Parts: sequence; C-alpha cells; structure tokens
Amino acid sequence: MKNIAILAVMMMTLSVGFGQKEKEVKLNEETNLIEATYFHDNGEISQKGTFDLDGKLHGDWSKFNEEGDKISEGTYTKGIRTGKWMFVSNGVVKEVEFDNNIIASVVDKKNKSSVVSKD
Repeated sequence: MKNIAILAVMMMTLSVGFGQKEKEVKLNEETNLIEATYFHDNGEISQKGTFDLDGKLHGDWSKFNEEGDKISEGTYTKGIRTGKWMFVSNGVVKEVEFDNNIIASVVDKKNKSSVVSKD
C-alpha cells in the first residue's frame, strides 16, 4: 500500500515539473516527505521543495531563474501557502505575507514601504 501511495505522489510531482525535462524525486524516510528538484533545460535548478505523501506541497519551496538566481521562496503547509514569502523581480524584493493561502500584506523590501495590507 505504501508503494502505491509513493507512486501516486511521484506521479503528482511530475505534473508540477511538466515543462521541465529533468527532475529528481526521492522519498526522505526520516521526514516522510517526497523531495523534488526540477531543472531548467540548461541544467540550472528551476524549483526545489517537498511534497507530503498525499501529493500536497508541504515544507519549504524555492524557485530559480535560468541563471540560477533565487526568485521566490516560502513555505507550504498541506498545499496552502503560509507565512512570509519572498519574490524577486527586476532587482526588487517583495515580502508577501500569506494567511490561509490569501495575501495578507505585501512589503517592498527595497523601499520598505507597505504596498498592500489586509485590515
């Protein structure tokens, strides 16, 4: 039964990396999470993170551009974005706070000014 669950999770992880040719997926038996790394066509890491055995994103996730620079990072809890996420675009870092998968606030870290706030 466990092998079937692992196979199902691995199939789901393949859908996340659909556009990427190369990927590494393995079960971490200590954490009981599927560790996944996806690569751009040029060999640079595209995405890196973990899934739970139900196939939901769970834990820290990072995304990188084709040059290998980190462009986003944050945490999922059972498929839901939680806490602070960082996004980089055109040299500007945005800190986005998620509350139950909904954007609660956005702060421009370059200017340290609040862009959006949930009140």
